[in-house]
Order: sequence, then structure tokens, then C-alpha cells
Amino acid sequence: MPANPLEAGPGRQRAVREMFDRIAPRYHRTNSVLTFGLDRRWRRRAVASLGLPGGSVVVDVGCSPGELCLELAHHGHRAIGVDLSEGMLRAAVGEPVRVLADGLALPVGDGAVDGVTCGFALRNVVDPALLFAELGRVLRPGGRLALLEVAEPAWAPARAVHRGYFHHVVPWIGGLLSDRQAYRYLPASSVLLPSPAGMSALAGRAGLGSVRRRLLAFGAAQLLTATKAGDADAAA
Repeated sequence: MPANPLEAGPGRQRAVREMFDRIAPRYHRTNSVLTFGLDRRWRRRAVASLGLPGGSVVVDVGCSPGELCLELAHHGHRAIGVDLSEGMLRAAVGEPVRVLADGLALPVGDGAVDGVTCGFALRNVVDPALLFAELGRVLRPGGRLALLEVAEPAWAPARAVHRGYFHHVVPWIGGLLSDRQAYRYLPASSVLLPSPAGMSALAGRAGLGSVRRRLLAFGAAQLLTATKAGDADAAA
């Protein structure tokens, strides 16, 4: 097993899972403190961006304790949360269905769901291309994707402040409230994210079109949305 969840190799997935099992009981509270409560606003924005009617079936990949599932349910959707961490699922609250499974091999049929959400989990998977392929596979034609991730402001002064907070303050506060090693991983793992162009390319290869990227909180986070190509689109 690698010494930490940033190291490549066959043990990385296990290291990531064990880390999230460890921090699960305090995960929601710690993240809310670290984002000054903005994480709730970002989740509302992500769910609204799906533009799906009530009653739609939406899978939340990397659901953690289920905050996005709760937001989906609040909007009238049928939420199914999937996570690799048993500890996160045990810490979950609310009624939505939750499944212990790997996001790279979803236990969902082809074209079986209306929407997919993924909140701050892309950098935790060992193969981002395979994750996008799975998200595209389970979406029906015309289905919608909303993916939240960390980002970095483009404006230099804001970027400097963000880097100071993200790489120094976040691990310190995270260590006080939860687990220092895990909250060192949080900013360090951002280097594993595909570039914006790379994410768009991965979405396109997964059969997703109308890709749009929006920055949130002056660039501290990003929201990527896309639509599964329909039959007519695929033939064009």
C-alpha cells in the first residue's frame, strides 16, 4: 500500500478509502467550517443546474455523508448515493438510498438514470477517464451531469490569497477539527485534477456534450455541467 493516498500504484484506492473512513464522522462539519458554509450554496447550484423535473432518478457518485443526496431529495428527485467508503455511508443522514460501490464500476444499467452528480470526488479516483466513461454510460440520452470540484482563481491577487488559505490554513484547521494528514491531502490532491480542457475532452469522449464550466466563489470551486447526447446527436 502506498504511504499516502497521493502516491500512484495499485494501493492508492485502498489508501483513499481508508482515509475517508477515518474522517467520516466529522467530515460534514469540518468542510462546512472550511468553506464558511459556501459548500451548501454550491450543492444547491449543482442540483439546480441539472434542470431535471421532479421525480428524476439521479445518482450521486462519491456521495460521502450524503449532502448532495439530501439536496437532490429536497428538489424532488429520487437520489441514489454511491461511495467506496463504508465509513462515509455509515455517517450518512436522511432517507435517500445509498450503495457501497466503486464509482469506476457503477452497479447501474446503461442509460438507466436521468442525472448524475459528483461532488469533489474526481481527484480521488485512480482513473478520471474511466469515471467520466461510467458517468456517460449510466446516463440516458438527454440526461444531465453536474460535477463540483475545487479550482483556483484566475486573478493573481485572489489566487495568492486562495493558495495561502488552501495550502496552509485548511490543513491546520482540518487538523484541529479532524485529521491533519487527510486535510493536507485535500489541497495537495488538486494537482491530480485534469485541466479544464482535459475535463471537457474526457466528457466528450464519454458521449457528453454541451459542456459548460462555471467558476464559483471567485474561482475557489468549479461546476462542470454536460448533457448525454441523444440518438440524433450521436448520429450527427
